[in-house]
This record gives sequence, C-alpha cells and structure tokens, in this order.
Amino acid sequence: MANDYYNILGVSKGASDDEIKRAYRKLAHKHHPDKAGGDEKKFKEINEAYQVLSDKTKRQQYDQFGRTFDGSGGFSGQGGQAGGFDFSGFSAGGGSAFGGDFGNFDFGGTDFEDIFSNIFGGGDGGRGRRKKRGQDIQVDVEIDFYEMVSGAKRKINLYKSAVCDRCNGTGGEPGANIKTCPTCHGAGQVQKTTRSFFGSFSQVTVCPDCQGEGKTYEKKCTKCGGDGKIKKEQELEINIPAGISNGQTISIQGAGEAGEKGARSGDLYVLIHIKNHNKFTRRDNDILSTEEISFSLATLGGEIEIETIEGKLILKIPSGTQSGETFRIKNKGVPDIHGRGRGNQLVKIIVRIPKNLSREQKRIIEELEKMGE
Repeated sequence: MANDYYNILGVSKGASDDEIKRAYRKLAHKHHPDKAGGDEKKFKEINEAYQVLSDKTKRQQYDQFGRTFDGSGGFSGQGGQAGGFDFSGFSAGGGSAFGGDFGNFDFGGTDFEDIFSNIFGGGDGGRGRRKKRGQDIQVDVEIDFYEMVSGAKRKINLYKSAVCDRCNGTGGEPGANIKTCPTCHGAGQVQKTTRSFFGSFSQVTVCPDCQGEGKTYEKKCTKCGGDGKIKKEQELEINIPAGISNGQTISIQGAGEAGEKGARSGDLYVLIHIKNHNKFTRRDNDILSTEEISFSLATLGGEIEIETIEGKLILKIPSGTQSGETFRIKNKGVPDIHGRGRGNQLVKIIVRIPKNLSREQKRIIEELEKMGE
C-alpha cells in the first residue's frame, strides 16, 4: 500500500491501543510544524495514520483491505481481489485467469488498476459530484475524579486545515475575474475513453482543472494557492459535563478539518480519560469508599469523620456494626450526565481486629466469650 500506517507510527501490526497512542504523541510532539525542525508533511502523515489506527472500525478495515470506507489509506486488495473479483492471474505481460494470452495487448499507457476501476464503477460521476467534507479529528483529554463530578473546561490546540480567510474557501484571489473552465467548457466534467481487453469504455469524470465547478478564477488565491484551505493552529475551549464516564466521547460538529471548497468541515471527537482516585471509585453514579474502625467502636458504636467528594462529614456507627457492612450517604455521588438526579456515596466498613493484646484486654475478651458474646 502507498502508506503503511504502522510504519509511520513505528509500531507493529499487533500493537495495543495504548502503544499506538504513545507512539502518536511522541511523534506528533517531535514533528509539530511550530517546533524547531518540525515537518508539516510528516506531521500530517502521523495524524492521518493515528486517525485510522485509533479507530477500531477503521483499523479493522485497514488491516483487511488496506484502506477504510472513507478513503483513508491506499488500495490494497487481499490476495489480488477487488470487489469480489480475483484478478491475481492477470499481468501486463503474461497469461490471464481466463486462459487467454494478453501478453501482446496494448493498454495504451492506461494503468491496469484504472481499467477495472472504470469498468466496475470507480468513476467520480461528473459535475454533480459532492464535495468532500473535512476529515474528523480525535483528541484525548484527561481529567481528575473531582472534575468528573463537577464538570470542567479544557483548552486544546489543534493544528488543522481551516477555510482560507483570504478567499473564504473559493480558491480565487479576491477581485479576480471568474471564467468558464477551458478544459470542460463549463460542463464540470470530461469524457474519458479507456481501451481494455473487454473493448473500449467511455467514462464521464470530474474535470481535473475546475474540480466539477465549471468555472475557474483568472488568478488563484495567493494565500492558499487555490485550495480554499490553509493549515493553522486553533485554540478551542472544551466544556466537559459533570457525570461524564471514563472513555466517553464528546462530539463537536464542524470543529474538524475544513471541507473541500465550501463543503462542511469534519467533526472533533474528544475522548475523555479519568484519573484514578486513591480513595474513591465509581460504580454507575455511586461513589464507593472504605473506612476502617476499631473493634471497640464497632462493638459499642460511636461517630467517625469520613471524606466525601464535597468535603468531610460525620458518620454515625451503630453498636454491633459488622465488618463489611455498608452505609449509604444520599446525594453524595456522581451527578447524572442527563440531569436526572445524583447518585449516593456507599461507605463500606472494615472492622480492624487488634493483633497484639495486653493481658487485661485478653481477660476482658475471654469474659465476653464466657458470656456468649
């Protein structure tokens, strides 16, 4: 395939998601165009590779077919297959799978893969071609446990393609005259005839000069070179809602890469990672914690000070509390992300059994045992 995404990131084909992420972050940091010695072309390749390999569906398609359904990656059929047809037996200078000899067939300089693309519907389809929307972008953001409960804001910097602010995405220099495309004469499409061993095939394709517009500008935009897009760094503030779950994704429409000359931009996907807390864990919308108490406190009852996500409070321990017993503190859990109430804090009690007892302590316990306690 034209670009091996695994080689670009320097990982093996069996690399885990974490290995791919670490490799991406290291390379993106090294080749960022704003850094000394940065390489914009290399940075773009790294981002393209990560967007495919970090997405399970795209990665599966890429591993199987060498490309994804959105066009990422080069074409690479497995075992010489394309669209269910096995063409592995064909070659430009040898025998064929049909048993005939095409060794002397004149393909007229046409690429063999292009022939089958034209025959089996690989054409772009003419002036009515839909312009390509921009690519989606995924970023990872880490928050702590408290921010997960209360919500948070994060500022992120994205180096991406954006609509050219000089030509507003048209590709023409401001004030430049618009003229009919001399190649397609305003039709936005051209007819191409391809010769193959099946015969001659005509195909209508998008005009390569005006990209289906039917018109061109006498002078291309001096800032974007006629692409209608430029690369720039953009700062965005992300609002992270309270109650978000680890691994949940926030979608921001239109914040991805700019589309092709007026087409809509891609979307931004923010993947949330929540740091572990040394005391609290989450189960659905409840917060779980553990408190140790003494044997005497469990026996006689009393009060202890415990920590909650909003600060400390007093928890009453009834006499006869058993180790492993759980107490519920209402509305001290995680807010529901959809605004439907709030979870609780569940405090599990562990009774601490003393290891080294004095003679008097042993005597008292022995007396309790005699009393059947």
